[in-house]
Amino acid sequence: MTTQPSTLRAALIAATVLSVTGALSPALTSPAHAFFGRIVYDPTNYAQNVLTAARTLEQINNQIKSLQNEAQMLINQARNLASLPYSSLQQLQQSVQKTQQLLSQAQNIAFDVQQIDQMFEQKYGSVSLSASDQELVANARTRWKNTVGGLQDAMRVQAGAVENIETNRAQMSALIGQSQNAAGALQATQAGNQLLALQAQQLADLTAVIAANGRAQALTDAERAAAAEQGREQRRRFLTPGSGYEPGNARMFNNGN
Repeated sequence: MTTQPSTLRAALIAATVLSVTGALSPALTSPAHAFFGRIVYDPTNYAQNVLTAARTLEQINNQIKSLQNEAQMLINQARNLASLPYSSLQQLQQSVQKTQQLLSQAQNIAFDVQQIDQMFEQKYGSVSLSASDQELVANARTRWKNTVGGLQDAMRVQAGAVENIETNRAQMSALIGQSQNAAGALQATQAGNQLLALQAQQLADLTAVIAANGRAQALTDAERAAAAEQGREQRRRFLTPGSGYEPGNARMFNNGN
């Protein structure tokens, strides 16, 4: 069988290519290892990497918890610094002003030290020996008016204090509710302070009532003392010969003469 020239030529080319490829294969594989490296599974290194990742994740979780705690702390601080949205100051001031107004309307003798001294010197002091009977009667009537006015003033102050009881009840209920629902320390403290202010207002009403009752009682006692002194003077004048009563004959019926 005769071999064709073209077939021989193809076989020679193929042999040449294979020989060249075999000669270059070490040179071609070395750069591949240099760039890409050899893939090798290392259990120890893998476990170390997993442990490092777990620790990193734990640190991140701790940081997140720390940030959450700080955020909650800031929220609590904001609540503690939040002001109470309710105030009873206006109502309490109105109650106190009402009581003060009643006290300032005291009749004849006000709650004033100088005026009291002046009035007692003029109307409740020693009876003047030179005063006329008309002056004695007028002074007695003035003292009686003062006593009656003092009793009326005391009853008005008492009535005002009683009227404030309902307002105080409503304010106390509102403040207790605010205190129980306080969001933070500042709100609870402010609610407590307003409750103390309410107690102070109630004590002011009680003080006003005691003062008004004491004034009325003092005027009553002073009137009695002045009346006793004036009675002694009038009796003295009545019994003084020549100026008071003088016995004599009295004609009760006309004898016809």
